[in-house]
Amino acid sequence: MPEFLPIGIAHSPLTTRGAPPFQSSFSQAEGTIEIFPEFREGLRDVEGFSHLIVLSHFNQAERRALAEKPLLDGEANHGIFATRHFNRPNPIGISYVALVRIADGILSVKGIDLLDGTPVLDIKPYIPAFDRIDGAKSGWVTEKHVGRLRDTETGQH
Repeated sequence: MPEFLPIGIAHSPLTTRGAPPFQSSFSQAEGTIEIFPEFREGLRDVEGFSHLIVLSHFNQAERRALAEKPLLDGEANHGIFATRHFNRPNPIGISYVALVRIADGILSVKGIDLLDGTPVLDIKPYIPAFDRIDGAKSGWVTEKHVGRLRDTETGQH
């Protein structure tokens, strides 16, 4: 079975598990991703991208579940693979962040939704031609659900 080594660590103002922001697209939080020295060569040419996809290890997840109620949708359990909940069989997170700058192996980012100290497993460039899917469906996630997330992220209730 493969083992994954963190390439870095996230530093953010977020410290409370299960508190907003729940998705990086709603986050205005600024933070940094410290890339460990042995992986810094991999940052070459990253500065040309405005956004990055960050894969992380939800190291503070309490358990691994196959069904979970989304954090703001207490109406029903959903299969874990139909949610973005952190309690997963393999607690891997995905975040989309805006790259502000890179200096000495430290990526300054905006839109971070990772808890302070979260191990970072990989970084990939966000490429609109590859990563945007026109006509994609959102399953059980309705505009009402997205509105609740957006309102929670902006402090409106």
